[in-house]
Amino acid sequence: MSVSYRIRQLRNALRAEVSPAEYELVAQLLTPAEQQLFWQMPLYDQRHCLDVYHTLIAAGERDELLLRAALYHDCGKVDDAGRPMALGWYVLATILKRWPALYLIAARLVPAIAVYAEHAARGARMAAAAGSPPEIVETIRHYHDPHPTGRAARLQWADEQN
Repeated sequence: MSVSYRIRQLRNALRAEVSPAEYELVAQLLTPAEQQLFWQMPLYDQRHCLDVYHTLIAAGERDELLLRAALYHDCGKVDDAGRPMALGWYVLATILKRWPALYLIAARLVPAIAVYAEHAARGARMAAAAGSPPEIVETIRHYHDPHPTGRAARLQWADEQN
């Protein structure tokens, strides 16, 4: 990811807002347990997930399971105590990813970076615990893979647009 992309992402996070209509959309599309995964994310992750959802819709996507996954694909950025990843840690993690060896060391030493590094797998476990369909669980588990396929590939594409 380019520096300009990351700056745009930070600017969007700082300005994040979710409309009442979008909260209603979440309530209509997600099960109550999946809604909890959405609500526990910080506002900037909620906004990002909604942006990914809207990107998929604009691209003509109609796969209900993919669209539901998009709405909470970053839920794994919440730690085991239910604390969302602070924006500052997120910024540091994304910067460190430019140096993979340093990033891996940080992920072993800094709990917040470890949460970020494992957020797809963590999110998949959380989705499974919430009773999400296996197709959603697998989509969330694999969307950060180097060469995802199927729904995970389409989620990765939309995620990278936002």
